[in-house]
Amino acid sequence: MGVTLDLSRAAPRAAGPVNIAGLTRDELKAAVIEAGVAAPDKARMRASQIWRWVHHYGVTDFDKMSDVAKDARAKMAEAFTIARPEVVERQVSKDGTRKWLIRFAPGIEAETVYIPDVGRAGALCVSSQVGCTLNCSFCHTGTQKLVRNLTAAEIVAQVQVARDDLGEWPSPKEDRRLSNIVFMGMGEPLYNLDNVANAIDIISDNEGIALSRRRITVSTSGVVPQLTALGERTAAMLAISLHATNDPLRDELVPLNKKYPIEELMAAIKAYPGLSNARRVTFEYVMLKGVNDSPADARALVKLLKGVPAKINLIPFNPWPGTKYECSDWSTIEAFAAVINKAGYASPIRTPRGRDILAACGQLKSESEKIRASALRAMASVD
Repeated sequence: MGVTLDLSRAAPRAAGPVNIAGLTRDELKAAVIEAGVAAPDKARMRASQIWRWVHHYGVTDFDKMSDVAKDARAKMAEAFTIARPEVVERQVSKDGTRKWLIRFAPGIEAETVYIPDVGRAGALCVSSQVGCTLNCSFCHTGTQKLVRNLTAAEIVAQVQVARDDLGEWPSPKEDRRLSNIVFMGMGEPLYNLDNVANAIDIISDNEGIALSRRRITVSTSGVVPQLTALGERTAAMLAISLHATNDPLRDELVPLNKKYPIEELMAAIKAYPGLSNARRVTFEYVMLKGVNDSPADARALVKLLKGVPAKINLIPFNPWPGTKYECSDWSTIEAFAAVINKAGYASPIRTPRGRDILAACGQLKSESEKIRASALRAMASVD
């Protein structure tokens, strides 16, 4: 169903223990029956116990599950795992932004970023793929070839790693530091919708991490055929990586536009399930000097969004090595915002966060890829 990618290195079926952090409730119930951990008539109760230990308390050791019988714990340890992936590197920006490079398997790495003071308290930017296929010309992540989709367990693990570091186990009811999830990291979430949807089901479950779906945002560059499915399956908030108001420019900035041009994209957005003034679409618009930042561009954006409940996030371009783009001058960004505000749209200017550790929007790229590229350049210079 929907849009799929033929990935040469698709996530493999685990030969060893199953990582139950990525199983939905129904999948977990089936797994405990298959593993002999519980009889069918006791499986729902046992799965609920396990669920709370994994997703509410954040345990990584089956022996910590004190209300589960020892023989059941032993069977779980044989069949399942709840171990965290390896955190290869942890960086903290001078502005408090945290970035983790997480290794899920050899050569399978992705970056995850926690940004304080965003959303209700702080937002976690998670990745849905290792690398990306979209090749957006202004985005550093787009220069890394797609390796594979991340599994639901690997997506959930990013939240677990962040909460380990933030000290947020068991799941707090109030005073959360991690209050929002944004699928704005590496990859195109709608090319991995099954795993993204399952991860959202897990993250939003009230007996676990318990983040409201209203506080989970999925950002897409515009995979039109999957938009309705995203809304129906996840009820997540929608963000569109727009960046241009006409097809020729968007074809250059976001090549996916050649397949799903702006007119088709806007029609699909207007049909997004649950769209209303209370559930506005966020349009992301990176400010590129001399490219898309004129008052005429702002007026065109207002015209394009007419009738759509929306807010526009203006994103100062975050530089990265080798880019041909520059960030618009601050006065230009403010003038652009003024045009949008006058038309009645909220248009916050996103304060760049984590630039000093390459954690800002469009800067993510797994460290192993950077190291490989550096090694190749060094070898070329020797030759």
